[in-house]
Amino acid sequence: MSASVHVPVMLREVLQQLDLTPGLTVVDGTVGAGGHSRRISEQIGETGTLIGLDRDPMMLCFAAEFVSGDGRYLIQSSYSDLQSVLNELGVEAVDRILLDLGLSSDQLADRQRGFGYSVDAPLDMRFDIQSGQSVEEFLTNVDELKLA
Repeated sequence: MSASVHVPVMLREVLQQLDLTPGLTVVDGTVGAGGHSRRISEQIGETGTLIGLDRDPMMLCFAAEFVSGDGRYLIQSSYSDLQSVLNELGVEAVDRILLDLGLSSDQLADRQRGFGYSVDAPLDMRFDIQSGQSVEEFLTNVDELKLA
């Protein structure tokens, strides 16, 4: 990474803690738009393996703009299913795991995703809009006692 490239403080601190070197196998369990994964990919080099997971297919599309090539895997899955993903890829061990938990600003800004009350849109609040039920569906069908 060039010294002239501006790196946000949190990203810089995360990268320092990961202590990345070429050839490592790294899991970004919450790949999001690929900001961390992009830098991880650069630091582990062509000999390293990066496995990026996210439940949100929109975020994986964003990440694919920055992370691609041999040894780079972007998979729609939850980090809670990491062992299954590793088994499917034939990866026996990893060197580092990063979990940056929470919502991304991209998800909050997308009016169709329904992550907030500030816009007139259905409340959805799902990371993967193809599975489970939306908050709107849940609230419509749950009784008051169960909700409490």
